[in-house]
Amino acid sequence: MTDMTVDAIDTSEADVLAVARRARVAATALAPMTRQDKDAALLAMAEALHAAGSRIVTVNTEDLDRARAAGTPDSLVDRLTLTPERIAGIAEGLRQVAALPDPVGEVVTGYQLPNGLSVSQVRVPLGVVGMIYEARPNVTVDAAGLCLKSGNAVLLRGSSSAYATNTVLVDVLREALADQGLPVDAVQLVPGRSHDSVKHLMRARGLVDVLIPRGGAALISSVVQESTVPVIETGVGNVHVYVDAAADLAKAVDVLVNAKAQRPTVCNAAETLLVHADVAEGFLAVALPALDQAGVTVHADERVAAAGERAGVVTLAVTDEDWAAEYYSLDLAAGVVDSLDEAVAHIRRWSSGHTEAILTDSAAAIRRFVSTVDSAAVMVNASTRFTDGEQLGLGAEIGISTQKLHARGPMGLGALTSTTWVVSGDGHVRT
Repeated sequence: MTDMTVDAIDTSEADVLAVARRARVAATALAPMTRQDKDAALLAMAEALHAAGSRIVTVNTEDLDRARAAGTPDSLVDRLTLTPERIAGIAEGLRQVAALPDPVGEVVTGYQLPNGLSVSQVRVPLGVVGMIYEARPNVTVDAAGLCLKSGNAVLLRGSSSAYATNTVLVDVLREALADQGLPVDAVQLVPGRSHDSVKHLMRARGLVDVLIPRGGAALISSVVQESTVPVIETGVGNVHVYVDAAADLAKAVDVLVNAKAQRPTVCNAAETLLVHADVAEGFLAVALPALDQAGVTVHADERVAAAGERAGVVTLAVTDEDWAAEYYSLDLAAGVVDSLDEAVAHIRRWSSGHTEAILTDSAAAIRRFVSTVDSAAVMVNASTRFTDGEQLGLGAEIGISTQKLHARGPMGLGALTSTTWVVSGDGHVRT
C-alpha cells in the first residue's frame, strides 16, 4: 500500500471526527479532576519520557533522515531534532507545569450584590484544544502537559515531517496516563499526514472548542482564514532590537548578540537592529565585529554599511524583504534611525507584533517605547529570547499569541481556561 493510499484512509472526515468525539468525552472527565491527580499524571509523563529517551531518539533520527533527503532547510531540521538533552528539557517542562498552581476553580472576581446574591467568576477549562503545528515535536509534549493541567483534552496535528516522532511521543504519554488511571484520549494524535486531516479538524466546530496554530505565516494564515472553529492566533516573530541614545553600549552589544545568535531558528530571535544615530558610530564599531564573530550576516542600510567598512566587516545591502523577514537563520537586518519615534514608526510598519526590545538607561525613552510599539511583549534592557513561557515562569508554553483577544504573549495555563459566572441565591426571583 502506498503512502498516498494510507493518507487517504487516515485523513477521512469520519476518522478525524471520531478522535474529536473521544476527546470531548475525555475533557468531560478531566474538568473536575483534582490537582493532585493531574500533577501525578504530569510527573508520570515526565518519567515515561526519560525512560523512553533512546526509543524516541531512534525514531526521531528516522524523521531527520527523511527531512534531509527531502531538502528541508537546516533551520527546520534543527526544530525537528530531539536529542537526549532536549528530551530531558521537555520532561523538566512537565515537572515545572506540575509545580504550578492549578488555574481551574480560581475565582477571578467575587462579590455580593445588595439583594443578597453572591456572584463569582470562576476559571474553567476550554474543553477540547486542537493544536496545528510545524516541525518542533517538543510542542507535542508541551501542549499535552499544559492542556492536562488546565483540564483540557488535546488533539495534536503536527507536520508530516515529524509524524513518526510525534507518534512515539503520544504513545509514551498515553501509556503514562493509562498507568495513572486517567483517560488516555485526553491526548490524541490526529490521524493522517495530508492537509485533508487539517481541514477536517478546522471544521470540527462543536467538537473542538479552539484551535491554536503554531508555525510559519502561511500555516497561521490558512488556519485563521479557513477554520470554522475559533482560533487563537499565534504569530511569526519579526523581532526588533532598538539601541537608544541613552543605552549602555557594552551591555547592548551582549544583549544583541544573545538575541540574534543564541538560537536563531526560534520565533523570539532578533531579526532587525535599529540604532540611534547619536550612538551609532561607537556602538556599531563594537557590535558589527561581535556579530561577525558569531557568524551573523548583516543586511545593512547605508549608514550601517559604512560603519561595517570602517570596522572591516562585510555587509549586504538591506531590502524591504529583509525588513519584513523572519529569517530563522544567522541573518540580521540593520539600520540607523535619527530618533526613538523613527524607530517606533519602523517597528510598527514591519513588526509582526511578537517582541521588541529597547536598550536604554532613559526612563522617559522606556515609557514612550513600551506605550507605542504595540507588540505582545516588550523587553527593556534584556534579550528578546526571554519571550518564552518557561523563562517567564509560566512553565512550558502552548504558543505566543500576537492577537489582542483572550490571550496575548506567551500562553501558559491561564490562557487555556475560560470562565463561568456562578450566581448563588436563596430562592431569589427577579422583579
